[in-house]
Amino acid sequence: MDALTQIFATFGISWQKFGAQAILFLIVYLVLKKFAFGPVVAMFEERRRRIEEAQLNAEKIKKQLAESEVRCQEILRKANADAQRIIEEGRMSSEAHTQKASQQAIKDAESIIARAHETVVLDRAKMVAEVKQEMIHLVVDTTAKVAGRVLTKEDQDRLAAETSKQVAA
Repeated sequence: MDALTQIFATFGISWQKFGAQAILFLIVYLVLKKFAFGPVVAMFEERRRRIEEAQLNAEKIKKQLAESEVRCQEILRKANADAQRIIEEGRMSSEAHTQKASQQAIKDAESIIARAHETVVLDRAKMVAEVKQEMIHLVVDTTAKVAGRVLTKEDQDRLAAETSKQVAA
């Protein structure tokens, strides 16, 4: 203990002051520990916990963002596929409608041609009949003038029949 006393004397420390300072230090330490260090440490601990939560939330948000990107890409891919399918269906429907319209137009044209052909045949038959009638009248009139007499109904019928046979041949 002499060595300790000598060290204290060398540095100008007295036991009474040292003891009082040590007790004062312990009192200040306990007061600070209870009222200052505790709340400060608790505040630092709370801040550390919030930072960890923020980092965990940031990781969750990154994962959700990545998943959202994947879902967005999938939705876009599906929308593009649906759009292509709808375009293809529209094109096929248009082609089918065009084909149907073309077939209907062909049928209508064939019907018009058939009616026109029937009309031509009927008109031709009518004109041929009219020409025959006119020829028969001309032959009867000419024969009456050449014979110099009025032809009877039987003579007219006979001449008409002969003229019809000759015109038909």
